[in-house]
Amino acid sequence: MPAGAETPDETAAATTWQRHPPGSIYDYIQVASFSLGPDGRIEQWSDRAAELLGIPAHAAIGKDPIEAFVPGELRDLGYRKIAEIMDGREWVGLVPFRAIEGSGAHGLAEVYVMPTRAEGGGHGALCIVVDVRALRSIETDLAASQAVFGQSPMGFLLFGTDLKILRANARFAAVFGGTAESHRGCSPSDYLSRVEAERLTVALRQVLETGSPVTELQLVGSVPGDPERRRWSVNLFRLHSAAGRPIGVAGLGTDVTRRRNAEREAASARRNLALLNAAGARIGNSLDLETTARELLDVAVPQFCDLASVDLYQGLLTGDEAPPGLADGSAELRRVAFASAVSDAPVVISACGVPEDGELRPIEVGAVHRYPFTSPCASALRTAQARVIPGQDSDDGPELGAVVQSTLAVPMVAHDTVVGLAQFSRTKGSEPFGERDTALAIELASRAAVCIDNARLYRREHERALILQRSLLPPGDPEAAGLDIACRYLPGNTATEVGGDWFDVIQLPGHRTALVVGDVMGRGLRAAVAMGELRTAVRTLALLDLEPAEVLSALDEIARGLGAPAGSHGGTSASRAASRNGPGDAASDLSEVYLATCVYAVYDPVTRRCTFANAGHLPPVLVEPGESALMLEVPTGMPLGVGGEPFEEIEVDLPDGGVLALYTDGLVESRDHPLDEGLQDFRTALTQPPLASAEGAPDPLEDLCDQVLDTLDTHHGEDDIALLMARVQGLPADSVGDWKLAPEPQSVARAREQARGQLIAWGMESLVDTTELLVSELVTNALRYGEGEIRLRLLLDRTLVCEVWDGGLVQPRRRRARDTDEGGRGLQLVGLLSAGWGSRRTPHGKTVWFELALPNGESASVDPVEALLSLY
Repeated sequence: MPAGAETPDETAAATTWQRHPPGSIYDYIQVASFSLGPDGRIEQWSDRAAELLGIPAHAAIGKDPIEAFVPGELRDLGYRKIAEIMDGREWVGLVPFRAIEGSGAHGLAEVYVMPTRAEGGGHGALCIVVDVRALRSIETDLAASQAVFGQSPMGFLLFGTDLKILRANARFAAVFGGTAESHRGCSPSDYLSRVEAERLTVALRQVLETGSPVTELQLVGSVPGDPERRRWSVNLFRLHSAAGRPIGVAGLGTDVTRRRNAEREAASARRNLALLNAAGARIGNSLDLETTARELLDVAVPQFCDLASVDLYQGLLTGDEAPPGLADGSAELRRVAFASAVSDAPVVISACGVPEDGELRPIEVGAVHRYPFTSPCASALRTAQARVIPGQDSDDGPELGAVVQSTLAVPMVAHDTVVGLAQFSRTKGSEPFGERDTALAIELASRAAVCIDNARLYRREHERALILQRSLLPPGDPEAAGLDIACRYLPGNTATEVGGDWFDVIQLPGHRTALVVGDVMGRGLRAAVAMGELRTAVRTLALLDLEPAEVLSALDEIARGLGAPAGSHGGTSASRAASRNGPGDAASDLSEVYLATCVYAVYDPVTRRCTFANAGHLPPVLVEPGESALMLEVPTGMPLGVGGEPFEEIEVDLPDGGVLALYTDGLVESRDHPLDEGLQDFRTALTQPPLASAEGAPDPLEDLCDQVLDTLDTHHGEDDIALLMARVQGLPADSVGDWKLAPEPQSVARAREQARGQLIAWGMESLVDTTELLVSELVTNALRYGEGEIRLRLLLDRTLVCEVWDGGLVQPRRRRARDTDEGGRGLQLVGLLSAGWGSRRTPHGKTVWFELALPNGESASVDPVEALLSLY
């Protein structure tokens, strides 16, 4: 053995006799000792006794302990106990003592007396003394520790430095079975899955090594006899001895399964509320069925599900008035929307699949299909009840696609009518649908269904209003004498209600033409109806051949009558009453609907003169050849339906080749373009090249219309747009025959001669006889019933018009002559032989006219002789 090396015995001895570190149990108990000799006096007194009892050794050794330290009233009892001890008996008890005589210090010591044998055969005693205060403190601490550990409602574990359980409390044993002692020596892997046990072991080792506690460590597992998965929250902290030596890790575990479930329920409720709020804000913003379906899927994916689709009944989309679905749910549906957070392509769901040639294929967006009668989807449509279709790992139902865990088939019900089917699917790994999810899906589908049904109803009413509005506009391309006409009407987009814009081209006697553009304030079906009523009134008033200002005045009265409440007489009093009723009153609402603006112009192709009257409308624009566009200063009256103000009219000479433009405010005003800016852009668009072709001939007016619409912002969709353009051509001088006749009988023959000569010059020999006969009748009536000078005028354009003017104010009236009457058949003959006839007032009398169709070789004209004979 090498020098200096220790033997095994020496090593063992050193280990045995090494000093115990501070903080041992003896330090806490504070044990002292002394001994008694056979004579009952103190023989030995330890330093600890002197420290503990406060009596130095020199004051104790050799003394009678009873005489020296025990109070006088207890000495008799003390002597008896000493006698028993000296007889060889053990004794344990509490001994009151006093310190040095006269010090006044008192105490209470617990003494354990063990008899001893002296050298001479007598009895002595070894006395062990413990400070009662320290002993009671230790007992209290032990009791408290035991109470905390044993009576804690939480699982309490003490892991040793080897990470095995040193001690478990009763609560832990009650959860995992057995007794508290039976868990001693177990490790985390005995209670948790491999992954969870590794997480706990890592945390224990970290706490033991670093001393830093771990709080709220979430562990998932199960307990014996209960298949429900539990969740625990564990707090770990390191334990030390009084000397700071780590002795283990304490763990407190709380079952938070219910709290976790409550948190999940609360989170689910918050999520559902957020989804419902999002649905309320995002679904139904459009009145388009397909857009509303896509808005539903935008809300649902991926916040609620991973895949979703919407099918609507084909009859609903095609505007069928019948109920959209059959009672058995087998009607045709169209896939209108699909959304996925995992795949861009639809997924085949065999339970609701549509077999084609024996093979299941996914339903593409836009595809028309039917669900098999026995499928859950068809059942949902039949019963109007949501169906949960389980995934392929379940034995409770049919299988789905490979990635789909479960699907909710939810019928979309609006006003007790099923309009379609919404499907919400979750992929594997997602949480399966629960009762709350089903209720939420039903609510989402119901909201979307109501919006879709509203969109369907709106579309139906919108289409009806459009049909009504279009039916009230002039069909095709209007024609007028001396005018080249082009017009455009652009309705607002599908999200805009039908408006009240209209235009019209009305043929007046004498080849004159009335041009009308108007705009009823408001939108919707009532505005379209009001527009139709006003347009009809304008045509009726125009055929009376009234002056433009008179037409607008009469139209104003009609508009006030239409807007007045039932039982009133219209007029300003009704308007004021409606205003007093406030904006929420029905009468006020009707009055607002029937307010309108209108510009009315009458063009005479012979004089090239146009007479304008304006009722609150935008001014007409005139473009003369080679000049910039000019806004005509037509006096702007009050809108129709307001009343109380007369309308003014002006006459404007229109040069040949000039372009007159009438329009509504939708063309020049929008949210992004103010009115002044729009009017300037309109004038610029009218005058910008090319207004003439390379050869100098004007471009077709249709091209000019398109040029204006392309230049301006006509796609804002905020209002309807009406544009009426007319290029002035006028009647050539050789197409007009005009003669003045004296008020004498010879003028009848002279009129026939003038008419015959003019028709022969025009090459209209086939109309000579009829024209001579009718001219004779009109001139004769002018001589008989009229006054002043007579004027005869023939106008040749698309028809032949004959006008007879005189200064009389009495209008001719057609009546039925009796067989015995000698007269009264002239106007009957005019009506029989002509294509039309009538009379109108003039500033200086009246004009009676008739119109003949030009010969076209296809239809034979009426024989004057037969017409005369038919009157008798």
